[in-house]
Amino acid sequence: MISTKVTINCPAGLDSKAAALLVQKVSGYSSSIWLEKGERRANAKSLLGLLSLGVERNAAITIITDGEDEKKAADEIAEYFTVGF
Repeated sequence: MISTKVTINCPAGLDSKAAALLVQKVSGYSSSIWLEKGERRANAKSLLGLLSLGVERNAAITIITDGEDEKKAADEIAEYFTVGF
């Protein structure tokens, strides 16, 4: 299991469009992928779950990956958030 902290660098935060793009991206990984914001955790493969987190720009979140491609998934998702969508 890998835990990576990142700051969202997208002007609109994790809005519906960005969340949909993220779901498409993470669906290609076999690992379980979760996003945490504060006390809340959501499955990154669930659009509704991601939207329920209410992630705004400059918010600090934690990416949690667990599975055979966890390192690759963690690195690519962290880059996705820090570079911007």
